[in-house]
Amino acid sequence: MRRLQAMLYRNRWLFSRRIIQLLIIAAFAVELPAGGYFAQGNLSSSVWFGIGLTDPYIWLQSLFAGAPLGKLALIGVIIVAVFYLLLGGRIYCSWVCPINLVTDLSYWVRQKLNIKSNFTLSKNLRVAILGLSLLLSLLSGTLAWETVNPITLFQRELMWGSVTGTTVLASIFLFDVFVTRRGWCSHICPVGAFYSELGRMGRLRVKATQVAACHGCAECIKVCPEPHVLAPVVAKKAAFVTSGDCTRCGACLDQCSTGALAMNLSFKKQGEFKGISVVSEH
Repeated sequence: MRRLQAMLYRNRWLFSRRIIQLLIIAAFAVELPAGGYFAQGNLSSSVWFGIGLTDPYIWLQSLFAGAPLGKLALIGVIIVAVFYLLLGGRIYCSWVCPINLVTDLSYWVRQKLNIKSNFTLSKNLRVAILGLSLLLSLLSGTLAWETVNPITLFQRELMWGSVTGTTVLASIFLFDVFVTRRGWCSHICPVGAFYSELGRMGRLRVKATQVAACHGCAECIKVCPEPHVLAPVVAKKAAFVTSGDCTRCGACLDQCSTGALAMNLSFKKQGEFKGISVVSEH
């Protein structure tokens, strides 16, 4: 029992993320006994507890496509945008996006098979794809990215067994396993690029709470989906992660055995960042 408790504690952030991700998927996919679903729609636009929520990236594509801007949709966009602005945009990528389940599995397989191949891709590529999706929406009058969006295809796969969905998910899995580490999320997906910019000033951050406890093993960097965001903290050049690429996944916190890192929430200015830890220390 103690071993199980220790294992759960060592992976508390991972298990927390999985529970939330699976609950979100179930809200759309599992039919209630009385009929219908807990959440109506999909992750692009949905209704929860009678409140409509709209993905800001989808709304932006609609804006470029010339679609009429409904009042309720705009309210839904504001609610979602404010949430990610406050906490940090790429928290969506690790806590909400179902494709994270596939890419995390790919990373686990790479580790188990000891695959070292890592084809170099620029992180600017996903920014370029983001810009291209908006340009194509403008020129075509459609939601350009939605035609190939793996998140949408994933939900179609769950609901209707879409062959296209299976093909796309399998392609992402194989790409991340054999071509490059975290290739899809870190280098290609425009959703991640959008949320990286949206939540660049988010107030939930990884911070070095016990600098003296860090002995420079860099194990946290090895497991981080975006290793460059932690480098300044480990090198003791920064007190906390400032990059918008941080997904707030907590992998570094699960990995750190010294209690040097914690996740902090603060609304003070960056120079006065003295947040209150929301994670118990080791």
